Amino acid sequence: MPQSLTSRTPKPKYDVVLIGGGIMSATLATLLHEFDPNLEIAIFERLGRFAKESTAAWNNAGTGHSAFCELNYTPEKPDGTVDITKAESIAEQFEMSKQFWAYLVTKGYVQDPKEFITSCPHMSLVFGEKDAEYLRKRHEKMADSVLFSGMKYSTDHEQLREWIPLVMSKRNQSEVMAATKMDMGTDVNFGTLTRKMGRHLLEDSNVEVFLYHEVKDVDPREDGKWEMKVKDRIHNHKQEVVADFVFIGAGGYALPLLDSSDIKESEGYGGFPVSGQWLVSHNQELVEKHHAKVYTQATVDAPPMSVPHLDLRVIDGKKALLFGPFAGFSTKFLKEGSYLDLPESVNTKNLRSLFGAWWHNLPLTKYLIQQVAMTKSQRMQHLREFIKDANEEDWELKVAGQRVQIIKKDEKDGGKLEFGTEVVVNKSGTIASLLGASPGASTAVYAMLNVLEKCFPEKLEGEWKDKLLEIVPSYGQKLAHNQELTDKVRNYTKEKLQLEY
Repeated sequence: MPQSLTSRTPKPKYDVVLIGGGIMSATLATLLHEFDPNLEIAIFERLGRFAKESTAAWNNAGTGHSAFCELNYTPEKPDGTVDITKAESIAEQFEMSKQFWAYLVTKGYVQDPKEFITSCPHMSLVFGEKDAEYLRKRHEKMADSVLFSGMKYSTDHEQLREWIPLVMSKRNQSEVMAATKMDMGTDVNFGTLTRKMGRHLLEDSNVEVFLYHEVKDVDPREDGKWEMKVKDRIHNHKQEVVADFVFIGAGGYALPLLDSSDIKESEGYGGFPVSGQWLVSHNQELVEKHHAKVYTQATVDAPPMSVPHLDLRVIDGKKALLFGPFAGFSTKFLKEGSYLDLPESVNTKNLRSLFGAWWHNLPLTKYLIQQVAMTKSQRMQHLREFIKDANEEDWELKVAGQRVQIIKKDEKDGGKLEFGTEVVVNKSGTIASLLGASPGASTAVYAMLNVLEKCFPEKLEGEWKDKLLEIVPSYGQKLAHNQELTDKVRNYTKEKLQLEY
């Protein structure tokens, strides 16, 4: 490891401190440094390198979430119509991420985009008459949107065999199936991308990066600044660091750190940790028969992050197939966390929220228990719904990342379990934290701009505005109703990121 990352001592005071070395902190640090290179910024990461937790390649599905294939973003309303509002919003957010990454490539901050983003068609696949009808209506609605024009739909087995030969092998011709396909989907290695950003920050900016440094506490000071207890885990040295602005992007550990800040906005938040597992195949004969990310419907009582999908993954230049996720449970808030994380997160402020969320999600608890108890053979049975002749010897079980789903106060139920991503900011805009999971990394740029909008509104509308529009040309405009702008943005990012759809 570089000597400079393990022997330097943090300064006692910074303008900005970012906690966590995942994609969120790397994105925010890069944005802030571009807006004002004179800002004194420090990043503290408790592990030995960036992107070792949720951002790591095998700890997430690597889907560039564009709402092309994720059916939970397009619910069917009671009147039978399909609502694509959320899908359009998420698609626009991912377009912002691609513009930011294209900017990094253009400036030479990040090299070789093919190492972190690959073209990979996104497909939705459903079984049976009822779901096929839903998918038809969904396609009809989405194809009319600027963001999803070009989406193909088919129920024809011959066409499906061409799209997904591995899935269609040994299928009964009478089986009712339907699929949609968007060729401009992507597979993203968020770990590689984050480490590329981290390398740029370390080598070509005045942002200070401290690995093996853990922030244990965030306390408010009377002068409005924040005081943090920082532990150097290599030398077992502790010191206090003060900052004007703090961002907590520490994955599952964001919750206890946010709680330590004692801001009113953090009251009532709790966390429900959920781990995951994938079935993974490196058998290249199988891999060559599947060139897409194929999502289907979640089973009854399954949480949205457990939507089954069979994906092509490209990690470090090597192709593999991934199927899952299968839910698991651990009381840890991070993969490299402590089993005491969950019990220690319970306090008088969130006890009612936690109990309310548990009581109103008993089916989810039952689902998780069933998932945890599954054997590999039982998991293979689920895979065989996708690949009829899947061989157990071709697949290995791999543990995915640890997620902490948000539990929020709810007047009616006491607490409510949320499955999205949420930014929590105090009234004065001097501290912000990112909580939650999916769509997470894919929408990091939107999420971090949301932080800046809440915490630095005058600067973003003033002296930072021109640079912001250089980084994200579509900022402040709706793509969903602007064909010309959408085409312009997509052509730009396709060229810079070397995409091949």
